[in-house]
Amino acid sequence: MTLDPAQLAEEYLGAATALLHRIRTEEESAVTEAAGLLAQQIAQDRLVHVYGPGGHSNLASQEVFFRAGGLMHVTAILDEGTLLSSGALRSMAIERTPGYGRIVIEDNRLREDDLLILVNAYGINTALLDAALTARERGCMVLGVSSREHADATAPDHPARHPSRQNLHDVVDLHIDTKVPVGDAVIGIDGVAERTGAISTFANAFTMNWLMMSTVAALAERGIDPPIWRSGNAPGGDEANSRFIERFTGRVRSL
Repeated sequence: MTLDPAQLAEEYLGAATALLHRIRTEEESAVTEAAGLLAQQIAQDRLVHVYGPGGHSNLASQEVFFRAGGLMHVTAILDEGTLLSSGALRSMAIERTPGYGRIVIEDNRLREDDLLILVNAYGINTALLDAALTARERGCMVLGVSSREHADATAPDHPARHPSRQNLHDVVDLHIDTKVPVGDAVIGIDGVAERTGAISTFANAFTMNWLMMSTVAALAERGIDPPIWRSGNAPGGDEANSRFIERFTGRVRSL
């Protein structure tokens, strides 16, 4: 029997909230530790770099960049190679190209003592692993946000995999597990071969915003009131943001 829209909404809502609840209950320790690392960087007026190499995983870096309620010290690496705006099939090909992630990290001049957050739904693609390994070589602290389940369940010879066959959670300094199930889509409909209702964007957005809020709280505990973006469409938004624009113009590449 085909589900009607209301039933589909309930099933999808239930799946999404169950996943977010798992992240909240099982990843509290990792998020708290990560927030402390971010707070340490920002307390020193250092930037926090976020890169989401892979089609829709790029959305995670955009989610916390130049965003109402977001930290101004966050700088997103918005490389055109894997953005869907440059072509979906091209994006997938680029994320599977050995050496590409290295180029991105080198081009963004990440160096010793920088902090990089890598966000990816599945945690296996070649550009992602190259970015992580290159950043580590250059002395960066690297945090990973991805699904351990999805990575561990993906065959070693999958064409998206890095030549080393490693997973993101194997190579980073600290990992936050988003629990995204294998295949991402979570809703089955009778008479339809493929599942529908992708869930990784919810998982990434929730995790990243939770991490940003926890970082703000950690800074407040240190007596620091960090620069936070206010929506430019809210009353007084432009005036509030303008107090800090000069401080970050030129430092934040995509500003």
